[in-house]
Amino acid sequence: MAALLEMRGIGKTFPGVRALDHVNLSVEPGEIHAICGENGAGKSTLMKVLSGVYPHGTYDGEIYYDGQLLENRGIRDSEKKGIIIIHQELALVPLLSIAENVFLGNEVANGNVINWQETFQRTEEVLRKVGLREPPSTKVEKLGVGKQQLIEIAKALAKNVRLLILDEPTAALQENDSQKLLDLLLELKAQGITSILISHKLNEISRVADRITILRDGSTVSTLSRDEISEDRIIRDMVGRDMAHRYPERTPKIGEMLMEVKNWNVWHPEQDRQTIRNVSFKVRKGEIVGIAGLMGSGRTELAMSVFGRSYGRNISGEVLMGGKPVNTQTVPDAIDAGIAYVTEDRKGLGLILEEPILRNISLANLAGIALRGVLNTAQEANVAETYRKAMAIRTPSVQQKVVNLSGGNQQKVVLSKWLFTDPQVLILDEPTRGIDVGAKFEIYGLMNRMADEGRGVVMISSEMPELLGMCDRIYVMNEGAFVGELTREEASQERIMSLIVSK
Repeated sequence: MAALLEMRGIGKTFPGVRALDHVNLSVEPGEIHAICGENGAGKSTLMKVLSGVYPHGTYDGEIYYDGQLLENRGIRDSEKKGIIIIHQELALVPLLSIAENVFLGNEVANGNVINWQETFQRTEEVLRKVGLREPPSTKVEKLGVGKQQLIEIAKALAKNVRLLILDEPTAALQENDSQKLLDLLLELKAQGITSILISHKLNEISRVADRITILRDGSTVSTLSRDEISEDRIIRDMVGRDMAHRYPERTPKIGEMLMEVKNWNVWHPEQDRQTIRNVSFKVRKGEIVGIAGLMGSGRTELAMSVFGRSYGRNISGEVLMGGKPVNTQTVPDAIDAGIAYVTEDRKGLGLILEEPILRNISLANLAGIALRGVLNTAQEANVAETYRKAMAIRTPSVQQKVVNLSGGNQQKVVLSKWLFTDPQVLILDEPTRGIDVGAKFEIYGLMNRMADEGRGVVMISSEMPELLGMCDRIYVMNEGAFVGELTREEASQERIMSLIVSK
């Protein structure tokens, strides 16, 4: 069978960085072809070359599509040929309706007048195809992330897509929504639509992919057929070595009580409902404590409310550090008390993407680089350089803008920012979301190092194997309350799910 797509010897250079180096990719008609690689391996860059984000003439090599040389001058050129990319950051306008979003830039019009009747009719047709039963007049802001992802695919179908490119489509989705999306990809395949799937979730790739191409350091390492696919093989090709242990070994040295939260209650900031109900938990020195629970169970709301009451209202309860009550009324109060919080929304709330690394690292502790109220920029650079080395942040300079870093390196910058405040307890909310297996292993090593230094670590994660592999104790949360506490020896995926569904 002749390939639908052939990318031959693709190279792409940015100032000081060779992002792609002689990459080859072949995609057959009607297949789901996965692309794997560590953050910074070149996956998204390669797809931006294919989709016209980086137009012909800005890269090396040749692209053949349907047997013809592809020389896209931009995204519109690729879309006319049925090549549609859905980026990890959704490109929807929240205040517009579903119908307006589906046909934005692709309006159904007679002359310069939009035909709204046909627009809504055609929107209903593509919504049925993606299994979304929402009125086309519904504003996008009223929908969850899972439904918004389906609208992005509906947009692609409205443009007569032949080759659909999805960049980390399930990164922000709940398990249910992720499974629905994967089922939809299989349905689209049955309709003859070819897909390229970029994902870090190896179980999802193993489920739907016909073949996998693995990139490392901007080059093609291998392309595996379905019968060659295994998680161990994918990981070995991604990182260039075997990873017999997904989680670094650690001998816990758990000490005295560090932090206690007692009888914590929180109400929703806008609605008349209680989101956290009488929660109490403890963290000891050198201990990694996990919080398990389904999406919407209240894990993030609990963490944010404890950290300077940055979520909720009518908050009651007590926080103790070293056995003594502390004030956590504001974020500065919580930092002064020795608490730090790494948000799950790294790009939206954790970093200032257009600022350099050194500015992001110093942001939470400006007093640490100031003398009599004046910032010492030389000291700021020295501090950032120290963390760059200690955290192995891969960058040519601490002057580099954070937006240009891979997800794993961005997460190391966030961790550096909070470690610079010298916290006693570090709350990590989904610390490995959207980063590859190699970077995950590094983050786990950093967590172990923090615990070995005598700090307390609280880890919130939707990935139960991660909690089981890293935590000394696990609290199980459901509907705003703790429904169980398990030691490392007691914990299993079955025990955790049993506690969630039985309460």
